[in-house]
Amino acid sequence: MHTPIVLIGPMAAGKSTIAALLSEKLGIPRFEVDEHRWTYYAAQGYDNREGEKIYAEQGINGLIKHWKPYEAETVVRIINDQPDSVIDFGAGHSVYEDAGLFAKVEAVLKPLPNVILLLPSADLDESVRICNECFIAQLSGENIEPDADTLALNEHFVKHPSNGRLAKLTIYTEGKSAEDTVAEIIPQLTKT
Repeated sequence: MHTPIVLIGPMAAGKSTIAALLSEKLGIPRFEVDEHRWTYYAAQGYDNREGEKIYAEQGINGLIKHWKPYEAETVVRIINDQPDSVIDFGAGHSVYEDAGLFAKVEAVLKPLPNVILLLPSADLDESVRICNECFIAQLSGENIEPDADTLALNEHFVKHPSNGRLAKLTIYTEGKSAEDTVAEIIPQLTKT
């Protein structure tokens, strides 16, 4: 395989778990965008103090809007830097309101045959419920309670059309183990 396998989807859709298993089963590296994003943002001149100020004044939604140009450029750079990897995007890295930023990401992903959207269900309301329940459970293990804005943001990630437009394949995970999901994905991968 000479092109990356890219996993997209909302928070708590299982991207990290599935990416780790795909990496192991296929014997190729895994690249977690959220783990490396700050290095890529810094290379573009991102100022953390400015981000903190925006968050204090505008909250999470203002901060995410501020991140968008950095996210789009990060996607371009990572796709070019990781040609033979399983790449799991952060939830926001595939959702854009700005048509120009979406076009930038769409252009770099369009030639890739293995861009996979993970959702629990074809019913988007059910996907929101399941993802947010999983997200709350993940955070409760860290003694963190998500705020309503973050849960609403995840609903936006589930329902926004960007993911559907970018994906070449959508996999629904409800009622399946991570291993079953990987077993469903592997035969559908396009080898190049």
